[in-house]
Amino acid sequence: MMIREHISSLHRALDRIDLRNVECVGECLVRVLAQGSRLLVAGNGGSAAHAQHLSAELVGRYRDDKREPCSAIALHADTSSLTAVANDFGWDDVFARQVRAHGRPGDAFLAISTSGRSSNLVRAAEVARRSKLHTLALTGPAPNPLAAGSDLSICIAPGETATIQEVHQVIVHLLCELIDDALGQGVA
Repeated sequence: MMIREHISSLHRALDRIDLRNVECVGECLVRVLAQGSRLLVAGNGGSAAHAQHLSAELVGRYRDDKREPCSAIALHADTSSLTAVANDFGWDDVFARQVRAHGRPGDAFLAISTSGRSSNLVRAAEVARRSKLHTLALTGPAPNPLAAGSDLSICIAPGETATIQEVHQVIVHLLCELIDDALGQGVA
């Protein structure tokens, strides 16, 4: 019985995705990547896995090899920088410090968080906005500090953390689809 309820919960959450918000975030990413700017993306735990999955799809390919590779960096994936910053400045600064190092005006920062309350992501979003990066969030239920501090956000309706994570994975693929469709001019 528990697995049927899990599937039902997932269906309800998928039906409640605000597709217009997904399209707005996708359009922003297309503009950023089309001009040769980069995406910085971060998350904690399972959200870090989603962040790394998104960057891998953009640097590599999503479905087909129909677009040039895009510059995307999963900030948690550089473990030497991550642990050095955590050791020297504290966990709350692990992403903010990297946004300051790697982010340039016109780049995008996407924070992924099931709660929308992770202090290291909220702080990184604040730094991204001050640094004139497009600040995007993929979170759980609104309102939350990460969505409030971002230019654009996609917030998933209340549910279990596992369900929010599953919907986040779907959204990662929807963003890849939008980017591929817009930038898919073929590669030489």
